[in-house]
Amino acid sequence: MSDAFEYSSEKELIALLEEIFVQNGCSDVVARQLAENCTGAERDGSLSHGVFRIEGYVNTLRSGWVDGKAVPIIEDKAPGFIAVDANNGFAQPALALAHDAFVEKIRSNGIALLAIGNAHHFSSLWPDILPFAESGLVALSMVNSFACSVPHGASTPVYGTNPIAFAAPVEGQPPLVFDFATTTMANGDVQIAAKEGRSLPAGTGVDRNGELTNNPDAILDGGALVPFGGHKGSAISLMVELLTAGLSGGNFSFEFDWSTHPGAETPKTGQIIIGIDPSFGGLGRGLPSRASVLMKMLEDAGFDARPGLRRHRLCAERRTHGIPLKISQLTRLRALASGAI
Repeated sequence: MSDAFEYSSEKELIALLEEIFVQNGCSDVVARQLAENCTGAERDGSLSHGVFRIEGYVNTLRSGWVDGKAVPIIEDKAPGFIAVDANNGFAQPALALAHDAFVEKIRSNGIALLAIGNAHHFSSLWPDILPFAESGLVALSMVNSFACSVPHGASTPVYGTNPIAFAAPVEGQPPLVFDFATTTMANGDVQIAAKEGRSLPAGTGVDRNGELTNNPDAILDGGALVPFGGHKGSAISLMVELLTAGLSGGNFSFEFDWSTHPGAETPKTGQIIIGIDPSFGGLGRGLPSRASVLMKMLEDAGFDARPGLRRHRLCAERRTHGIPLKISQLTRLRALASGAI
């Protein structure tokens, strides 16, 4: 039965996940935002941040580590800078609350910064920035995590997976979007591999003794991931730490202590988003058009993996045919929604 699939509509899955979040202490507004976020990730093929994350959300909410009813506090810092204190809540509601004011600053100044601190980010980054590109803006975001990555040449985890995401409009095409961890892979993908009993590519991480390993269990049990690209990826991860925690006032990946909240899984750190209006001042009016020229050149060169296209295709397909979920997954989700577990 666990290998059989059932297809759920986007609307049905959102409603199911929304009820789970409400059952576990989220306000209606936060529950809806998280449910839409998780559903979108599952629909578009980001499985490590879709339905797979629900247990982590539930465990964290039940532990008391995060406030599911938190109301973010917005502070207008400067003409091009908004800071948001998520108030020990999730990052998505903080972004949603600040969205309109942030876009206004981008449109008014040509560029603006949004910094979210005291926040729990437990999802992909691309859903945060795709809406900006869909409205003609360029967006760059990054977030730090919990200490699960060993800096190049070091022996102790200091950095998080520290992902970076970028989105830009492309004339006549869906936006260009990419989102990737600065480690060899996302921690969620390591967890999925461990659950499925799969080995990882060589050099993915280290075990508790600092030895390279492709065993996901060894990485998760006292080991750590390593940055992609050796010292270069390690330097990028360092940059993410400084910009996210430094500008948001959030914790570095190694700073917070969740040991008094058994079951907690969400990192309490910081996030930044830089938004750019490419039409500001007339200098960049052709960016979407120029982007389409570059995409055509990449296609002619044989590049068939343009970032974001797979997600767009899956989204279109699954909005028509439904989102495939294992029956065992749906059974557990329904039990969580009913309060049975």
